[in-house]
Amino acid sequence: MPRGKRSAATRETGEARGPEMAVGSPAAIGGGVAVAATPVFMRPIPPPKSAVVPLPPAVLPAAGLAGVAGALLLPVDRPGVGWLLSGLAVTAAVVVADRRSRDGAESAFTWRGAGWAALTLGLLAVGAVRASGWLFALCVIAAVVTGSLAVVGERTVHSVLYDMLAVPIEAFRAIPWVGRGARRFTARRDGVARRIALAVLAAAGLVGVFVPLLASADAAFAAVVNAVIPDLSVATLVRWCSVFAVVALVVAGACYFLAAPPGRVSGVRPHRSGYGLEWTVPLVVLALVFSVFVGVRLVVLFGGTEYVLRTSNLTSAEYARGGFWQLCAVTVLTLAIVAAALRWAPDSTKAERLRQRVLLGTLSALTLVLVGSALSRMWTYQQAYGFTVLRLLVELCELWFGAVFVLVLAALVRLRPAWLPRAAIGTAAAALLGLAILDPERLIADANLDRAAAGKILDDGYLARFSADVVPVVSDRLHEPLRTCVLRQVLRDDTPDGWPEWNFSRSAARDVTFGPATACG
Repeated sequence: MPRGKRSAATRETGEARGPEMAVGSPAAIGGGVAVAATPVFMRPIPPPKSAVVPLPPAVLPAAGLAGVAGALLLPVDRPGVGWLLSGLAVTAAVVVADRRSRDGAESAFTWRGAGWAALTLGLLAVGAVRASGWLFALCVIAAVVTGSLAVVGERTVHSVLYDMLAVPIEAFRAIPWVGRGARRFTARRDGVARRIALAVLAAAGLVGVFVPLLASADAAFAAVVNAVIPDLSVATLVRWCSVFAVVALVVAGACYFLAAPPGRVSGVRPHRSGYGLEWTVPLVVLALVFSVFVGVRLVVLFGGTEYVLRTSNLTSAEYARGGFWQLCAVTVLTLAIVAAALRWAPDSTKAERLRQRVLLGTLSALTLVLVGSALSRMWTYQQAYGFTVLRLLVELCELWFGAVFVLVLAALVRLRPAWLPRAAIGTAAAALLGLAILDPERLIADANLDRAAAGKILDDGYLARFSADVVPVVSDRLHEPLRTCVLRQVLRDDTPDGWPEWNFSRSAARDVTFGPATACG
């Protein structure tokens, strides 16, 4: 069914099309898109459709090739360029398998899906540049979410939580789907499976015979072979098989989701009616409390540090530390209240919609002031006690909360917040990618060295726990013997990288020279 056309028989609840629709029909394959109602987190996960969805012939070879690429390229124990290459292999496999299975019908991928896919690959590309393990772990988690949203597109009417984890969920559900398809494929009488198996075995046999002979005949070729093919230990084979299974199932799950008939829902969100007093009174009271707090903060702002010391008997740093986490909790709770009001507060009349805009807009604007207050407190605290990864991450979260409240203000203009959850997820992933571009460990090291230059204590033990990302800063700004001590701790894991594990920070750090180990005794 072409985009833009809506079925009159489609119900507001967004139930999926019944099995009476032929799976191979253009309407089932084309993946017509309808704008979903406001998504929630507690809608049930859609039931599996593996019994009614045939396995397209292109899925098995695409999943197998992507699995082989992942097994050979993916460095599971560290950041490296292999993560990006594996992500490219998975993306290509899903796109090619989906297009080949549609026989000229319209693809389910849109420009929004392409944007999510680009963001996913950008997050995986962090592994080729930054050596920080905690940063890349966050990027991989975010890439799982954005990759699922790239596959889901606009076809789903289920919860945001399901959209974020659609590919992992459907990967497990695709196992019987792939199994039935594989049995049908091997049972074909034309002998295609047998010929493919013979071709693969013949190629593997030729490689197994000729590559060792050529490697023994030429030392340069042997060096290339040793660099490409690692030591085939039991641990390596187990890792290859595990990564192959995971990557192949990811591709199969994405193809399974795209092949299944999508759920549909009306593009018009029904207005909610009801008695609005139970929403109006709490929101007005909360807005008044926030207004009083903001007024007090303005007095503190104009009164300065002396006013804080005089009224609270605390130092500036203690005052900041005592309020940041509470303000963070207030921000999170307020965001939950605003989301609940957007979802369930009555808006059937013009007056109710105006009241919702005014109350939620006022609450969001005041919360932005609280976000600014929390950030200023954390900055004061870090200047007094030093900069750490945790403090930087909570600052980033607070900035993201502020961005979400700006999106809420934009959604209140037309009171159509269906796009808001995905926009919030997108800004979170973009913020994480921006943090990776800024090189957080290097920022923290620079800030702490600035504090040390101003006469404050430098925690060199904390600095030595960072990754190779901080090597340029430490090498340029620290003096001997502390420079050598920190560098030796940072580079203590000097395991050589294979080419799939190549990382810019680790590669550049190996060129740094430092003094003897006796300097740290």
